[in-house]
Amino acid sequence: MARRGANEGTISLRKDGRWQARLHLGYEAGRRRRKSFYGHTRREVQEQLTRALRDQQQGIPVATDERQTVEQYLRRWLTDAVRPSVRASTYAAYEMHLRLYLIPELGRIPLARLTPQHVQALINAKLRSGLAPRSVLHMRAVLRRALNQALRWGLVPRNVATLVDPPRVPRYEVQAITPQQARAFLDAVRGDRLEGLYTVALAVGLRQGEVLGLRWEDLDLEGGFLTVRHALQRVGGRLQLVEPKTRLSCRTIAMPPLVVGALREHRKRQLQERLWAGSRWHEGGYVFATTIGTPLDGTNVTHHLQALLLGADLPRQRFHDLRHACASLLLAQGVHPRVVMEMLGHSQIGLTMNTYSHVIPALKREAADQMEAILEPAQELDAR
Repeated sequence: MARRGANEGTISLRKDGRWQARLHLGYEAGRRRRKSFYGHTRREVQEQLTRALRDQQQGIPVATDERQTVEQYLRRWLTDAVRPSVRASTYAAYEMHLRLYLIPELGRIPLARLTPQHVQALINAKLRSGLAPRSVLHMRAVLRRALNQALRWGLVPRNVATLVDPPRVPRYEVQAITPQQARAFLDAVRGDRLEGLYTVALAVGLRQGEVLGLRWEDLDLEGGFLTVRHALQRVGGRLQLVEPKTRLSCRTIAMPPLVVGALREHRKRQLQERLWAGSRWHEGGYVFATTIGTPLDGTNVTHHLQALLLGADLPRQRFHDLRHACASLLLAQGVHPRVVMEMLGHSQIGLTMNTYSHVIPALKREAADQMEAILEPAQELDAR
């Protein structure tokens, strides 16, 4: 016999001895929508019904399909929501996190029954296994994004990934660089066939993929401007041009005369290499290419850079450190952070300021000195 458990729910005892609560969710396309809860006691199903009613009153959608597993949902999300909306490289990264981490650990759990405890256990297990904290952070971010979509689709009442704290990731401290060190670096790469590439990276601050994706049509050597339109990335084992990282990554940058001169010399060297290659030359229009015109691999470029540094007895650096060096030098010379932000293609000013916080004390000292210069004459006048 059914008993009214709430304004929109009923509770009844089934023939198999279990209790059942039904939550009535209205009509959709002329069909009544219900959500059922089961338990061994009336109190158990009453509590489930009460929670569902509370969520419904707060505007939280009530999941109606408990048969769909996390694996089934994640595969559907990857195909229907991710593939059409992101770059191929981003899709590949998401697919990797699903295949290696999320589906093996969470895949069999019904999506509607996924809890914060499940997510926390996954994070703890991956950290214990030796997976880098940053990789675990990215894994959680992928799951959080997937569950946000499930929330919008009305498949879950809440995003449980947001209820779990992310792992602590050691912060990479950007090392400040002095003008003397920058000049020493340029001396170390002078005469190398990729001197122009490293000069652009240091003086303009492009990401490695942006530098390697430059084509001659992106340069205005007469006017001294460079436009970032693409980035070169390895997707599916093949190097290809993709859209830049963010909307603000598409940008036009004024080049210092030093960079223009290095690019002019680089173009002369490349024309000579093209003559030497003859029929083996692959015309892709790349500014920085191999000796037969094909795109450069980023890993090889980094190894080449580190060999040059070692030969010049300079500290080892990642290629990305050249971008950091560019920003540090600009900020230390008093260039406004928003100009640096736009030059680097950052999406937010906070990202620029947080990343290069080591330069901020110098900026504060400069601001104090400028204020002193403004106010000091007035103070002397009052003293007279």
